[in-house]
Amino acid sequence: MSILADLQKRASSKCELCSAEGELAVYEVPPESNGTADQCVLLCPTCSTQIDNPEQVDANHWRCLNDSMWSQIPAVQVMAYRMLSQLSAEGWPQDLLDMLYLDDDNLAWAKAGLPSEDDVVHRDCNGAILAAGDSVTLIKDLNVKGANFTAKRGTAVRGISLVQDNPEHIEGRVNDQRIVILTKFVKKN
Repeated sequence: MSILADLQKRASSKCELCSAEGELAVYEVPPESNGTADQCVLLCPTCSTQIDNPEQVDANHWRCLNDSMWSQIPAVQVMAYRMLSQLSAEGWPQDLLDMLYLDDDNLAWAKAGLPSEDDVVHRDCNGAILAAGDSVTLIKDLNVKGANFTAKRGTAVRGISLVQDNPEHIEGRVNDQRIVILTKFVKKN
């Protein structure tokens, strides 16, 4: 029997996280999946896409974790823990995380797939991840202290650089001046 068939039987042909039906695929739970059904989950395209692309996460879609986090399948518990951790700033996921219990091995597996606290992630006002070299647009007029000018809303800032120790700051050139800009005042182009 194939892994897909095993997972379809285990999950009653439904996504193991949100219970959606149709177009389900095997998702190997990183980082150390050996390809067995015990270390895989059956996911719908919506869950799979949002897991692989954190900038596209719709927090309301993940309210389904309120039910799926109680699964007896360790791989499902691990994925629920990771998504709740990723969304914990929303408020309600933190409440669910506080209730979720994982044994030591599964907790270690779940944490191994999360970005470490040392990884600084810069996000724009919409939550999109910023990278060095990206172009952004100012969403608010900003008074630039020490340079005596105002960076106007709608100004494009090209080739930004990231401030490594602060996820709320980026640097870019406006009016031929290199300035520090708060990420909450920019939108990725």
